[in-house]
This record gives sequence, C-alpha cells and structure tokens, in this order.
Amino acid sequence: MKIVVTDGFTLNPGDLSWNQLQALADCDIYERSTYRENLQRCADADIAITNKVLFDKGTIDALPKLKCIAVTATGYNVIDTDAAKQRGIVVCNVPTYGTDSVAQMTFALLLELTLNVGDHSKTVHEGKWSRSDNFCYWDHPLIELAGLTMGIVGYGRIGQAVAKIAAAFGMKVLACDVIKPESLGGNIEFADIDTVFANSDVISLHCPLTSDNTGFVNTKRLEMMKPSAFLINTSRGPLINETDLVKALNSNKIAGAALDVLSTEPPKSDNPLLTANNCFITPHIAWATRSARQRLMSVTISNIKAFINGSPENIVP
Repeated sequence: MKIVVTDGFTLNPGDLSWNQLQALADCDIYERSTYRENLQRCADADIAITNKVLFDKGTIDALPKLKCIAVTATGYNVIDTDAAKQRGIVVCNVPTYGTDSVAQMTFALLLELTLNVGDHSKTVHEGKWSRSDNFCYWDHPLIELAGLTMGIVGYGRIGQAVAKIAAAFGMKVLACDVIKPESLGGNIEFADIDTVFANSDVISLHCPLTSDNTGFVNTKRLEMMKPSAFLINTSRGPLINETDLVKALNSNKIAGAALDVLSTEPPKSDNPLLTANNCFITPHIAWATRSARQRLMSVTISNIKAFINGSPENIVP
C-alpha cells in the first residue's frame, strides 16, 4: 500500500506530526505539487491525499493504481467525482473540523469592520495619540453590534455557530438555506435570500460553492443591501462576483466588506479588491487554527484507516 500526500504544507507547516499516517503504510509527503508533478508522484499511489491539488478526469485516468482520494477539507470541488466513480475510486472528505474557528474569524472580521481596531492601533503607534489635544480620538465610525441584524446565508454547522455568537452580542439573525432547520432559536428568523439581503446590517456567507450559486452575490443583490450594511465571506470566493463588489464598494452602495476568501488564491497583484474602499482581506486563514488543523489531520488519518480496513468513512456523494 502506497500513500502520497500531494500538498501537505498548508495543513502541517511543521507544528503537527505525520507519524500516525506514516505508520499506516509506505508514505511520501510533499509540501506542494504542481499538476505535472502530481502525475509523476502519484503514479504508484494507492491512496492520494490532497487539499488543493487538482484530480480531474485526466489525472484520474492517468493513475491506474489509485483506489482512494482523501481530501483534507470539507469541500471537494478539486476532485472530478464522476470520473472517480467510473473508476471505482473512493473519495472521502472531512465534513466538519473548523466550525468554531471559522465562526470566530467571522466576528474578528466583523469587529474590524465596525471598530477598525487595526487601523486605530496603527495610528497610535505612528504617534497620533501622543500628538492629540484630546484624551481620545477615532478616525472611523464606531458601531455597536447589539440590536443590529445579521443575515446568514447557509445555515449549516458554521452558520448556526455564527448565529449563536451573534445572539451573544445581542444581534438579531435572519437566516436562509436550501433546507429549513427543524428548530430555530428565539432571536433567529428564517427568510428567503432576497429578504435577508434587503433587511440585514451584516451579511455573512457560509454556504458551499455549487454551479447554482457561483457569483450569486452580484450587482442585483448588492443593490438590495442597505448602504450602511457590511458583507463578510469566510466560505468560498467565487460566491461573489468580485467585479460587481468592487463597483458597489467604490460607489458606496454598501459600507464595506471583509473577505477571507477570493475567487483566485493567491490573488493577482492587480486584483481591484486589494484597493477597493473599506475592503478588508485576509489570506484564507479562518480554517487554519492549530486546533482545527489537528482535527482535520486526525479525521483524515481515520478516513485512511477505515479505507484500508475495508469500511471507508465520510464518502462524498
């Protein structure tokens, strides 16, 4: 049995251990792999472990020994699952590992939008407070969350965790999803997506990327939002039409955006979102706390053990 990890650096830049995986079988671990390198490195693999390296039909067809692809993520859009099924290759993922970390990051971004902590700290270190004639100052409006409405698009595990934190801040919640949950908390109202966009002070995206929702945050929906509203995305970059968002930000159609994900990662240096008005961008780190990555590795290893033992777990549809 041969295991190949195609791009292990993001999951484990050195603060975790591969020992449990290496104890299962002969194991090659690569920090990164290009498409071409992946074809060579996985030539003898029975099991491939990938995060972002593409396993399209061409790759799958070129790897006759491959029996299992384990994705170190919840999303598995890097795998051509139809091609894998045709070959009888098992594809498994990690359904949940970073719920609390992503919910935490959502509010880190929201607090930055509403209080501009980073910029205020920067101006203090630059000497502005020392030069001030007043005992305090603020360079941006300071916005209280209590009483505001948070719109949550995608009400799965992460969306529900975000709603719980919103309630703790005294916020109301409007939620929408393709499936309505059986029960909702007292501060939560279920609504259609247009109602959510029109009535929320903050809209936070927590839905998987599909062919149906790619680019659904577009000019039409951005124009539904209040001019004082914020948009947060810790889910998938392509949910947003970035050209439309830039126009909305630069024309003050909405008050600001905070994005942990973009349509192309890393972004090109000329991505207009990098210079758009009141747009905070972080480098896709919501999932990446050490605790979350340890859970991700542990479940991935469990998936591999289960496959080797003939009872695969967390098989994707």
